[in-house]
Amino acid sequence: MHVSQPSSMRTFTLGDFDFALPPELIAQHPAGERSASRLLDARGDSLADRVFRELPGLLEAGDLLVFNDTQVVKARLFGEKPTGGKLELLIERVLEDARVVAQMKVSKKPPVGTALAMAGGFTATLQGRWPDADGPMFLFSLSGDPYELMERHGHVPLPPYITHADTADDARRYQTVFARVPGAVAAPTAALHFDQALLDVLDARGVRRASVTLHVGAGTFQPVKTDIIADHAMHSEWYDVPPETQQAIAQARERGGRVVAVGTTTVRTLESWAATGHATGDTRIFITPGFRFQMADLLITNFHLPKSTLLMLVSAFAGYDHIMQLYRHAIDARYRFFSYGDAMLLARRP
Repeated sequence: MHVSQPSSMRTFTLGDFDFALPPELIAQHPAGERSASRLLDARGDSLADRVFRELPGLLEAGDLLVFNDTQVVKARLFGEKPTGGKLELLIERVLEDARVVAQMKVSKKPPVGTALAMAGGFTATLQGRWPDADGPMFLFSLSGDPYELMERHGHVPLPPYITHADTADDARRYQTVFARVPGAVAAPTAALHFDQALLDVLDARGVRRASVTLHVGAGTFQPVKTDIIADHAMHSEWYDVPPETQQAIAQARERGGRVVAVGTTTVRTLESWAATGHATGDTRIFITPGFRFQMADLLITNFHLPKSTLLMLVSAFAGYDHIMQLYRHAIDARYRFFSYGDAMLLARRP
């Protein structure tokens, strides 16, 4: 499924979404406690600096929080070719019959049919490119259950801007407390700020909860290479909106509650469903300014990379000028950026 964004009065270019970020503001480790991270309350024109555990006071009984319950798998695997050359696989998708789709980092691509010796004693046999000869993905057949092999021998696929090797702490903290469906190679990072104590407070306040699934792919970190952003081709990700979540959203609307999307992945899932009528499938939806949102009223999200599709999405949701203003404030106020960084709360602009 591919959904194009509606046209906007303004033609945005890649440079419109660039900004200078001091490198020291790129968070390399999470806050000591999940809900102790900072929260920029940017629902209106004025900005308020808060702590994430204050979120329940910003929501109302009857509001519905929608989370992405995808689970990050240890998708980074290391091995070598028969010639001894080192390689790295990043598994993007698990198929039937122990087959996987993966990115391959190697000095010279081995021939189709080559059995690669992977760390841990299993093999990955190259079957060819996926899905076409010009794509960056490859199809492999593993010599065991992919999920078991990743759990035993894989590494947490930390984003490229996090410079340390993955640790046991990353295995715990680069995962939400409600992760349920394995398949993501990147965390739905806005949800990393929720701990059980905060969820209990939200429950007591009467804020409802529901879940969707979108398996975040490594394509979320791929740079936009076209100057006219409408020319950019989005990567594909699998999503699902279960019937109980569809019902919870309808009930929230009936009682006058707001739908609060936790993270851009949740927004992409809900808007893919709304745009196509398909509750499950693959999406390449690209949301940029001018897009007409149908589902979320509020958005909780982290601070995103310059020139990224995620920055374009939040600009579409809250207004381009407003986002540029609050990013300047966040830099001046020394907020922490990206996956392990702080969060903001946005309201949808008409």
